[in-house]
Amino acid sequence: MKIGIIGGSGLYQMDGLEGVKELRIDTPFGAPSDEFVSGKLGDADMVFLPRHGRGHTLLPGELNHRANIYAMKKLGVTHIVSISAVGSLKESLAPRDVVIVDQYFDRTKKGQEHSFFGNGIVAHVGFGDPACPELRELACQAASEAVSEAKSEVRSPKVHGFGTYVNMEGPAFSTKAESKLYKTWGFDVIGMTNLGEAKLAREAEICYCTVAMVTDYDCWHPDHEHVTVKMILDNLHANASLAKDIVRKIAKGKASLKQACPCPRALETAIVTRPEQLSPELKTKLAPIIGKYIPA
Repeated sequence: MKIGIIGGSGLYQMDGLEGVKELRIDTPFGAPSDEFVSGKLGDADMVFLPRHGRGHTLLPGELNHRANIYAMKKLGVTHIVSISAVGSLKESLAPRDVVIVDQYFDRTKKGQEHSFFGNGIVAHVGFGDPACPELRELACQAASEAVSEAKSEVRSPKVHGFGTYVNMEGPAFSTKAESKLYKTWGFDVIGMTNLGEAKLAREAEICYCTVAMVTDYDCWHPDHEHVTVKMILDNLHANASLAKDIVRKIAKGKASLKQACPCPRALETAIVTRPEQLSPELKTKLAPIIGKYIPA
């Protein structure tokens, strides 16, 4: 078992790793966001990737999700936890709260970039329950413990065990009209990055879940300022230590991850194209993804 952490805005490094190695991974889909940092957190094998690169140099629309997830698979990662900044679309989800996402809604136009398949091979994975139930349960427990131990001079964050993440494209934040529409549709939080990761992780048979850190009320709330970068960063910095505590507790609780979930078998009946129709080059290219079923 190996746990991958994808750190979003405000989380660019993982404290406490031992035996640290920095790894540059080449993929047939191009370069990942940055070098991967591997090491031990307690007795857990960990791999960390700053989603936007160190120094935050990549826009959400510039992220190469295929390269990031392909490289995670190549490194032997079995579980991915995404730590992500989000806007809240509900009064009950206040800034600095934590939401363990269970559903995603796609408002992007990047479907082709959110799959390893195409160009000669067809597969359709199930995505009705996009977040791994086992990993979500552990993340929820870890977040609850971390929040209960955290000392806050203001309102203590709350942990919400469910939530729908609507993925917009950005880089601009929502208009009021968009924000109010998403709210009426019943969505909980809004972000710019996780949908593609979740889809690709499912195709790669990697368990995936989002730990969403609420930074703002987007722009729908009449009694709060519209979202700004400063607002997001202020709340992210306040919650950075909490995010790291959550990751540490997930690593500590890894024994509860039995992989009895469907995630490690997502491709078992999903590949439609017959093996004999695939070129040797395509089999080699996708070996980390499909090699269990179709050897190169």
